Amino acid sequence: MFALDHINIYVRDVARSRAFYEPVFAAFGFSANREFGEVAVGFGDGTYAVFAIVRSVEANEPGHVAFRVESRAKVDAFYSLAISSGGVCNGPPGLRPHYHEHYYAAFVRDPDGHNIECVCHAPG
Repeated sequence: MFALDHINIYVRDVARSRAFYEPVFAAFGFSANREFGEVAVGFGDGTYAVFAIVRSVEANEPGHVAFRVESRAKVDAFYSLAISSGGVCNGPPGLRPHYHEHYYAAFVRDPDGHNIECVCHAPG
């Protein structure tokens, strides 16, 4: 078996990034479950952190992370929550048929410029 275990992204201000991610993740069942003060915060749906924000004092190239959900309504909810939490639109919810006919996604830049995507692959 080969499976993704966890993802770390690097941010300049953990508190600022936490204020962005925490309300968005809460709507999908993730909470802050690993805390290392001002150094890092991990999020997950249990006791294991599958996504972490880690402080970095050096400039980093923004990354891209995509979260899969089971409905287009959840993509729309992600987008609304992310924008209201301080995210910047990088592509509103909608079909992206150049990927495939049912690819419905939204893209938001987090406080450090990371491109955070939420995608549904299911039809209509």
